[in-house]
Amino acid sequence: MHSYDYAIVRVLPRVERGEQLNAGVILSCAAIGYLRASFELDEAVLRCVAPGLDLEPIRAALAGIEAVCAGGEAAGPLGRLSPRERFHWLVAPRSTSVQVSAVHTGRCADLDAALEDLVRKMVRRA
Repeated sequence: MHSYDYAIVRVLPRVERGEQLNAGVILSCAAIGYLRASFELDEAVLRCVAPGLDLEPIRAALAGIEAVCAGGEAAGPLGRLSPRERFHWLVAPRSTSVQVSAVHTGRCADLDAALEDLVRKMVRRA
């Protein structure tokens, strides 16, 4: 069994209103250096909440999170940090249009399956 930490990634199309849409999950297991994010941005719902919103910066921010999770050159200087350090950087509070929830914990045997299950429960609209 693996203990893990996760945070929900949220999009706030207009930060001043505080309205948010869950867009993905970041999951980290420090013991084995696991760090991944999975996103399913419902652009149709986002457009209903914020007509005329430019989605390109949102897509770019989400892609940036994936790059930091993967590490390496594509993540720039952050890519040289350990997976745990990158997770802490990703979940630090921000007041931008892409934010993360508080960090939560869990346990599982399969981290990829846990990430998929969290996306299903927390992000997808049934």
